[in-house]
Amino acid sequence: MSSRLSVRLSRLLNMIPYFIAHPGISAAEAAADLGVTTKQLMSDLNQLWMCGLPGYGPGDLIDLSFSEESIEVTFSAGIDRPLRLTSTEATALLVALRSIVDMPGMVDPTAAHAAIAKIEAAIAGGAELAENGRSRTPPPEAPAVAAVRSALALGRALRLVYYSASRDVVSERIVDPIRIVLVDDNSYLQAWCRQAEGVRLFRFDRIEAATELDELARPPVHATDATAGLNLFQDDPAVALARLRIHADYAWVLDQYPMHRLAVHPDGSLEATMRFATLDWMARLLLGFGAGVTVLGPPELVAAVRERSNAALAAYEEAGYLEAR
Repeated sequence: MSSRLSVRLSRLLNMIPYFIAHPGISAAEAAADLGVTTKQLMSDLNQLWMCGLPGYGPGDLIDLSFSEESIEVTFSAGIDRPLRLTSTEATALLVALRSIVDMPGMVDPTAAHAAIAKIEAAIAGGAELAENGRSRTPPPEAPAVAAVRSALALGRALRLVYYSASRDVVSERIVDPIRIVLVDDNSYLQAWCRQAEGVRLFRFDRIEAATELDELARPPVHATDATAGLNLFQDDPAVALARLRIHADYAWVLDQYPMHRLAVHPDGSLEATMRFATLDWMARLLLGFGAGVTVLGPPELVAAVRERSNAALAAYEEAGYLEAR
C-alpha cells in the first residue's frame, strides 16, 4: 500500500507543472503523456483539489478547471515558484540525495551530483562552491546499471546475467523492465521474467551483466501494478522449508533474511522458518551463524549441517588447531 501511495504522490506532484506547461490539454492527451488511464487522471485531478497550503481554506488550495476536453490550472498554490530551502531543509535534502545516489539505478548519478553541488552552493551562498561542484566528476555508473536505466527509458527488453542468492546459481534470462524500486535499503529492477512467467525483483548488486535488446518490452498489463512482485519471498510450498531456533543474541537475522517468526521461548530464543532452494546453500548459510542458530528440521538439512560441522572440526584437528577428541 505504501508503495502505491508513493507512486501516486509523485504523479500528483508532477501534474501541476505539467498542466501549467500544457494549458487546455485534453484528458486523453494528458493521460497518454503521464502514463495513466483517463479514469485515473480524472481521479487524480479531483484529489488535487484537496491539496494546497497550510490553512486549507479558500485561496490556499490548488484550483483547476477541468473536463475531459480541457484541463487548466487556475491557482497553483505556489507549486510553480522556485523552492527556497531553509538551512535545515537543505541539509536534510543533501543527506537524502547522498544516500539515494549510492543506490544503484535509483537516479541518474550525473544529475544527482549536479543537484548536490547546487544545494551546497546555495547553503554556502557563493558561486565558488557551485563552480567546484560542477568540476567534480561523479563516479562512473556500472555498465549493467546504465543498461537497465536506458532500457526502462526506451521501453526495451533486457538480457540479464543474474546471481540468485537463494539458489546460489548464476542464470541468464530475458526480462521486460517495469520500474526501479527501493525495498529495505536495496534497489531492485522490477520486471516481468519471461522464463518464470511472472513479476520478479532483481537486486542491482546481483546483476552481473545487462544487455539492452532491440525488441520492445511487453510485460502483461496486470504485471505493471505498482505492488506486483514486491513480496520478495513468496510462501511457495514447492520450496523446502527450514525450521530454526535462533538464540536471543542473534534475533537480528530475522531482519536480514526472509524468515517467518513462529514463537518466542522463555529464554528469549526465537523459533522461525525460512524457505530455501538448495540444501547445500542453506547448510553453508546456517554454519556461518555458529551456535547462534540451531536447525530443527527438516531431517536432511539437520544431517547436512551436522556433516559439514564434523568435517570442519576434523580439518581443524588435522591441522593441529584443536586437541584430539
